[in-house]
Amino acid sequence: MERFINTECNVKMLSPLNLAFVGDTVFDLFVRETLVCEANRPVNKLHKEATKMVKAQAQAQAAQKILPLLTEEELSVFKRGRNAHTNHKAKNASEGDYHYATAVEALFGYLYLKGEIDRLRELFSVMTAE
Repeated sequence: MERFINTECNVKMLSPLNLAFVGDTVFDLFVRETLVCEANRPVNKLHKEATKMVKAQAQAQAAQKILPLLTEEELSVFKRGRNAHTNHKAKNASEGDYHYATAVEALFGYLYLKGEIDRLRELFSVMTAE
């Protein structure tokens, strides 16, 4: 298992929004690491590029690329995230995009907490391929 903290965590018992809470940061770290390793550039440019990749619309589009690759278990987590009631209005995104972004984040949180870093790398690679 690969995680920063090796504590017990029953991921199957966590709500999709708890998974998305972690997954948001996991996805963001993948994006930031990718951008920093591509080139040494001013932080404000890094921030602008990162924002483009982590916004709900971009995550929703990227989700379409990985949906056919998901296992039944992953698809179940994705759907739980997509259908979660957030009690939050999407800022600068359609409601549909916001729900798909939450689904991606829930999936990333789930896989991270399970320690499936290689699977995260695989999915992120597919999502960011042009």
